[in-house]
Amino acid sequence: MPRVKSDVLQGTLTLLVLKTLARGPAHGYAITQHIQQVSDELLRVEEGSLYPALHRMEQEGWIRSEWAISETNRRARVYSLTPQGERELEAEEENWQRLTRGVGRVLSFA
Repeated sequence: MPRVKSDVLQGTLTLLVLKTLARGPAHGYAITQHIQQVSDELLRVEEGSLYPALHRMEQEGWIRSEWAISETNRRARVYSLTPQGERELEAEEENWQRLTRGVGRVLSFA
């Protein structure tokens, strides 16, 4: 049986995080859990990839963060989408659709 590669494809992490945050604010662990659950356990985002990406997206102005109390009554950094992030999400989704159409054409070429 082939080994399933479950780490997120380079370049898709931004799209997945922005799409997750479009649902509403979330802390890092909740973001990783959402992606894993919605992908039916096919995708896994490691902390070592997530937090640098969140920091970069915050520097870009696509997300903002603030300290809050989590569901488990712990202090956690909560991330939310900015209006600029909503525009970036739209652009990322368009790019993803274009990429998957191109890959699909190559794979179906006889």
